[in-house]
Amino acid sequence: MQDFRGKAAFITGGASGIGLGMARAFAAEGMRVMIADVEEPALAAALDGFKGGNFDVRGVFCDVADAAAMERAAAEAFAAFGKVHILCNNAGVSRNGPLDKITLGDWEWVLGVNLKGAVNGLAAFLPHIKAHGEGGHIVNTASIAGMRGSALAAPYCASKAAIVGLTESLAAELAGSNIGASVLCPGAVLTRMQQAGRNRPERFGGPFDGSKDPLAAARFAMLRANAAASGLTPDAVAQLVLAAIRSNALYIFTHAEHRRELQDRFDRITAAFDAVPGRH
Repeated sequence: MQDFRGKAAFITGGASGIGLGMARAFAAEGMRVMIADVEEPALAAALDGFKGGNFDVRGVFCDVADAAAMERAAAEAFAAFGKVHILCNNAGVSRNGPLDKITLGDWEWVLGVNLKGAVNGLAAFLPHIKAHGEGGHIVNTASIAGMRGSALAAPYCASKAAIVGLTESLAAELAGSNIGASVLCPGAVLTRMQQAGRNRPERFGGPFDGSKDPLAAARFAMLRANAAASGLTPDAVAQLVLAAIRSNALYIFTHAEHRRELQDRFDRITAAFDAVPGRH
């Protein structure tokens, strides 16, 4: 996809962080944008940031883990823009701590937002994008944590690994069409991800302050150190997303230093294949 002007995008988790960075980048390219978010004050503040400019940016409340809510939000986007060309399944949350201390509610919340949210987004938008025939692109936000597991982050890593597999499957199905797919696997980005517990719904256990959870203290300390050392701005990540959409790149990475970590993983996988009896 090369020409963004006049096209429309729908971004979940769009009121802050990477989602808002993508909204700004798309709007600057002349796109019409619908940002969806579960945090209404943040959504209002995000929309205020576009006032005074020549932008068509709108907002809609949406709990992405709720399929019916996603369908309603999609209907609002279709009513506003007629056609949507870019879908960014970006909403994400995290619950840190030892695996044996993570509750089933935490698992349901993280998988509900990170994985089911993307599935709900695809169900609501992919048939529409195929039907209008003008082409488009889907960006699913995973994480570098989706490429290799990390201690004290099992629900997050599992959900993001699933997003990688989901996007690889999607790209294979869309091959040869005028719809592209990319999976965004960022490293440290200067966002409020570690404060995501403020928005955990009551059905999953209610809000919590993860920064005060002693079980997650080590993980938070590592994440803070990474952000201080190499954290990118959401706007910088959004420019990488734009470039990937233009080139129809499947994988979007943000930090070259993670290559060595992934290479170590690939080397262990190759060694395991080498150990298979009777290998050829």
